[in-house]
Amino acid sequence: MTTTITIENLLAGCKSQNRKAQEQLYNRFAGKMLAICRRYANTTAEAEDIMQEGFVKIFTKITQYTGEGSFEGWLQRVMVNTAISAYRKNKAGMQTTEMQDNHADIVATHTSSHDTDDLLYTLNRLPAHYRVPFNLFAIEGYSHQEISEMTGISILQSRVNVCRARTMLKKALASIAPARCNEFCLSA
Repeated sequence: MTTTITIENLLAGCKSQNRKAQEQLYNRFAGKMLAICRRYANTTAEAEDIMQEGFVKIFTKITQYTGEGSFEGWLQRVMVNTAISAYRKNKAGMQTTEMQDNHADIVATHTSSHDTDDLLYTLNRLPAHYRVPFNLFAIEGYSHQEISEMTGISILQSRVNVCRARTMLKKALASIAPARCNEFCLSA
């Protein structure tokens, strides 16, 4: 007979620094949080580092969760903010290389037939300075004003980067899934 541990019980355990509760909370949400971090990272290893840092913040600041809104939403916001912090740290040293115009390598090395996999694979190939604002705008739902405040770029630059990311995605996806391309590339 297995018992289902509620989020409330996990929260109470985590607030009292119970390692077992922290482990269970981590195991319950790690997959979803890694997927969020992966959208902002260049590599899986970088995403894992961001996620680990995010969980450290969660466990040290769990008492700040007031119960307003969903707990999972709070976790996601911590992860996104942690990813944005990592982006800001790395921004100074980033190369501003453009995505290659020749997208044949995407098609040649891409083996998934799932639409979501196509989008995520292509999205992860965007340069970070386009990918991060696009994720924040199109996936997380932040405004350009909020993106500007979070990333330290201007509102206009946020709009330009989202537009350029959308154009690059459309071009790359057109060679993978032409019929679904416009559905993937959300409008501004």
